[in-house]
Amino acid sequence: NSDKKQSTKDNLHSTLAVLNDFRSGLDFKDLTYTFLRDFEQYLREKGNAVNTIAKHMRQLRTLVNEAINQGYMHADAYPFRKYKIKQEKGRHEFLTPDELKKLETVEVEEESMRHVLDAFLFCCYTGLRYSDFCQLTPENFIRINGKRWLYFKSVKTGVEIRLPLHLLFESRALGILDRYPDIGSLVSLPCNSEVNKQLRKLAGLCDIKKRITYHVSRHTCATLLVHQGVAITTVQKLLGHTSVKTTQIYSEVLSSTIVRDLKNVQRKRKKVKMFPDKGLRTSDFIDNR
Repeated sequence: NSDKKQSTKDNLHSTLAVLNDFRSGLDFKDLTYTFLRDFEQYLREKGNAVNTIAKHMRQLRTLVNEAINQGYMHADAYPFRKYKIKQEKGRHEFLTPDELKKLETVEVEEESMRHVLDAFLFCCYTGLRYSDFCQLTPENFIRINGKRWLYFKSVKTGVEIRLPLHLLFESRALGILDRYPDIGSLVSLPCNSEVNKQLRKLAGLCDIKKRITYHVSRHTCATLLVHQGVAITTVQKLLGHTSVKTTQIYSEVLSSTIVRDLKNVQRKRKKVKMFPDKGLRTSDFIDNR
């Protein structure tokens, strides 16, 4: 379907290739509830994670729905009526402030690795996806009242996003841009898999035990913005999410955030003891940020 995004087409083709490996020469009449169970078992035996299997099943469901809509398959034969797609709640990996600091201060002599690190850090400060970062041009950077903003339309969702670079993470993204006067030299990255290899090497240099991929930069941005006290709805707009529920999944509560908020409560209680005649309400004890 030419109306679908390229990323959607790629995902569908990926599932079709796996289906062909499982059972070539399939016809729509072969797609039964039993077939779905067998396909799931095949994917599991191949070592696929629960959520990877779920992704293929969702793609297959999309194909079945399209087949029914176009008359290639009867609605009564819909195999997903009884089949439930199993999925686990994923944990989005992110960097803590201390881990981010290690990457910011690590000594890197190899030019290509330095380039990957700068690109990764830029996305930690802006929340851009790899696909959005790689398509940036000078036209995406504009000045409003003398301040630099980043305007772009997301490749994945088509949502327009506006980022005030001077207000995010102490303008650190601007510092990276200043080292790359030609924006093309910053955004011209190797393929995603090669970038991820470089990031794993960088993690090793910094003694970071987590498995870092490029998308960890986006999770890091969302998590640290919430950690800084930015409203979840504001983070939603900065990341270009159409639903705040998506943003809530990305954000995590850091242990340091819990400690900070509890200390704030303690400070407020001390104020009450010092000034008992102020007539404070219960709401004064609650951190509403």
